[in-house]
Amino acid sequence: MFPIAVLSGGFATRLGCLSSDLPKCMIEINGKPFIDWQLKLLIDAGYKEFVFCVSHKSDQIINYLGNGSRYSVHFRYSLDGDKQLGTGGAIKKALPMLGEHFAVIYGDSYLPINFAEVERAFLKSSALSLMTVFENNNKLGDSNVVFLNDEIIDYDKGTKNLQMRHIDYGLNYFKKEAFNYFLGVETFDLASLSAYLLKTQNLVGLEIFTRFYEVGSVQGIRELSNYLKENLSELYQELPE
Repeated sequence: MFPIAVLSGGFATRLGCLSSDLPKCMIEINGKPFIDWQLKLLIDAGYKEFVFCVSHKSDQIINYLGNGSRYSVHFRYSLDGDKQLGTGGAIKKALPMLGEHFAVIYGDSYLPINFAEVERAFLKSSALSLMTVFENNNKLGDSNVVFLNDEIIDYDKGTKNLQMRHIDYGLNYFKKEAFNYFLGVETFDLASLSAYLLKTQNLVGLEIFTRFYEVGSVQGIRELSNYLKENLSELYQELPE
């Protein structure tokens, strides 16, 4: 598996007092920090090289995770610096650590899918980026993708469009050269880059049929906690101490 960047620099404003003293990925879910559950999923999928893009309370994440030896994988860290760079700017800064091809996942996402299948789809395409999408119909957040006949027709996080029934699922793959389009930009979101890549026919989509989970909201935390209790409670004992 290619290296994977984990975007872990957000302020978690929707969580209020739950994240006042913690970065979002460190919020406890069923007795363990969320990051442990996410890492168990990703490491089992075959990822070995991780780059954490961090900003808000980054010292807590770095001190907890270390260099990855506790998980038998390799962790590195890319810090935004004096100001937040946005999701796209954070990845751009981390490019020297990520190589020519890499995956990106949000630090609050739990995606129970076949990651190798997504990587294979990316490799089969000639595009600079692959976006996973899920038919959401505004149930798990605002739908922002028009996906027809296995193609992304439109993508816009800020526009209400009745044709948008899908949402970006939270896992993207990139070739390093995709970021050449934003070489002169320091702060930007991945959504802006993805929208530009779509317009230049450099973005493909892959539909996922399993719902995603997230810890960016109180409701999301409840739903993930219940999912883990019902499906993966045995993993609790396998997580590193």
